[in-house]
Amino acid sequence: MLSNVVRPNDKKSLLKETIIRLTCIFAYAIIVALTLKSFVHAGDLFPGGFTGLARLIQRIGLKYFDVQIPFAPLNVLFSAVPAAVSFKLIGKKFTLYSCLAIVLSSVFTDIVPAIPITEDMLLIAVFGGMLYGFACSLCLVARASAGGTDFISIALSERKNVDAWSYMLYANVVMLLFAGAMFGWDKALYSIIFQFTYIQVIKILDPDGGRETLLIVTGRESAGGVCVQIQDTNHTATLVEGVGLYNGTPCVLIYSVVERNQVRMLTRKIHQYDPKAFVNVLHTERVVGHFYRRPRD
Repeated sequence: MLSNVVRPNDKKSLLKETIIRLTCIFAYAIIVALTLKSFVHAGDLFPGGFTGLARLIQRIGLKYFDVQIPFAPLNVLFSAVPAAVSFKLIGKKFTLYSCLAIVLSSVFTDIVPAIPITEDMLLIAVFGGMLYGFACSLCLVARASAGGTDFISIALSERKNVDAWSYMLYANVVMLLFAGAMFGWDKALYSIIFQFTYIQVIKILDPDGGRETLLIVTGRESAGGVCVQIQDTNHTATLVEGVGLYNGTPCVLIYSVVERNQVRMLTRKIHQYDPKAFVNVLHTERVVGHFYRRPRD
């Protein structure tokens, strides 16, 4: 029975996490709405994904049928099926927070006024993409998604351990080429720049996206404590016995791959056990095999 009791510290931790997640989602919705109105709509660009598809249908309705289709119902409709898949594959909380992000961003996009920033199309594409990518990264910090194809990208990343963001960029380029054939190639090409920019920002800021390899040279007496710190991150390591070439002292080489956002904390704790430890941090492009990923729920 005692194991089922929620401790006060756990309640505070849960409340703090909930507040952070809701704050990030609210900030995401406002930034996305401002970006869509002040950059994407002002530059007549297509943001890509199901948001871009909704924008494309809006353009088709206005140009060919003289009908103004509201953005919110389209965006929510297109995200419904991926949300159902996400609910099953990723988790309940992740999906519910993501749906909240979709609804808030859709509503804010319809009500937030456009703020003129610049008329330079290149600046609109680059800085609009940077803001859009930053907003989407806030969703990832909140352990949620921006909906639509982001559901698919995150599910693929977790299940197949692949760089799904790049595949999403390729799919968006195909849609943008279709939009270019209908509405002009200049806007489509600027939209591709917008897409490339925001995907790169997401890949840089995604808290669960980066992998780093640690090569740690330490003494035998310190190796156990170093390995404990690595195991506390739910990752493991490989130990290789060695000899220092300079003075012939026995040493241990510890090899491990961890998440990028864990490196700073780990290197600090490693030097608490061995101030003389030599740590080499290498960027890891891809990991094949079992790699622990923190649940998004």
